[in-house]
Amino acid sequence: MTNIDNAIKQFESVMRDQLERVERMKQNREPTDYSKLDKIIIGVCGGDGIGPIITKESARVLRFLLSDEVAAGRVEFRNIDGLTIENRVACMKAIPDDVLAELKACHVILKGPTTTPRAGDPWPNIESANVAMRKELDLFANVRPVKVPDKGIDWTFFRENTEGAYTLGSCGCNVTDELAVDFTVTTTEGTERIARLAYEYARNNKKDRVSIITKANVVKTTDGKFLRICQEIGKDYPEITTDDWYIDITTAKLIDKKRRTAFKVFVLPNLYGDIITDEAAEFQGGVGTAGSANIGNKYAMFEAIHGSAPRMITEGRGQFADPCSMLRAAVMLLSHIGYQVKADLLERALDICMYEEKKLTITGRDTGCTCEQFGDYVMQTVESLIK
Repeated sequence: MTNIDNAIKQFESVMRDQLERVERMKQNREPTDYSKLDKIIIGVCGGDGIGPIITKESARVLRFLLSDEVAAGRVEFRNIDGLTIENRVACMKAIPDDVLAELKACHVILKGPTTTPRAGDPWPNIESANVAMRKELDLFANVRPVKVPDKGIDWTFFRENTEGAYTLGSCGCNVTDELAVDFTVTTTEGTERIARLAYEYARNNKKDRVSIITKANVVKTTDGKFLRICQEIGKDYPEITTDDWYIDITTAKLIDKKRRTAFKVFVLPNLYGDIITDEAAEFQGGVGTAGSANIGNKYAMFEAIHGSAPRMITEGRGQFADPCSMLRAAVMLLSHIGYQVKADLLERALDICMYEEKKLTITGRDTGCTCEQFGDYVMQTVESLIK
């Protein structure tokens, strides 16, 4: 009984923490209006593995595009170090306190990939830095667009970022050597705000369908709640068709040429969103081609959707890392802070460099160009578009 009693105490502690989080969400509902800020502070946080390399290159492109704003004092870039796996393990924290303070002093963050320890790794079992950052900055919406015009694909995924299985991923308990239990969480406040953001995006961008993705037929309590709340929010948008799909059949229908073009906007819990957006990115050329936005009311963070690729560093291939996913994230960052013209310009340049001209190719090895050379190519293409 001692093991069960300890598990019950842990469960009680977790639930109290989540109820406190609900109250904090209720107190932070007003989004930042970037147009009213005297200066927008962009934090550049490299992460580890190939993260610092591709983040530095993406920041260089951003500085190029925002050079006038930087010169006028309207935009400031701040480099933030200390999010390496070595530093996080030394502090035994997903995000060291001094790094978190620096992050909170920024309005938006361009963040490189970070290594998350797993079973069998030489690192202690600390929480994912991504998950911790999303919770600490309350970045409740992970927005991932995927577009392949010649296949009729134009998808935007709104993945809930702070709940589901991920938010308590490091809070499970081993009741005995033979029984392990993890937790998943769905709240009314958390679901309402991700659903509202998805439907507002659909309305503002003239998307006529929002698809709710769950496994509510089996995960009846948490997924069932998510589905019901999203359906209720959908009633406020009568011009938009709402449908719902189970996650397993959705993964199949994304490769169904007859059905996949009907999908427009997806809203879904955390774990399902993580899995299915990687599948979706493959249509566009792989996870190295897709950027990701993490949106909250006060902060926003933009990142690649792939990992830190530590093997590339150990094999001495870091300089050949592909910055395209981070550059796609930079497009979303520019749009988020109100520089839509510059965002469109960078997006067009990336389409030319990645798919149309392809004068340089990233292979991850010395058979292709370096990360810096590709950044130069993108900036040269931007200049040619301006002329």
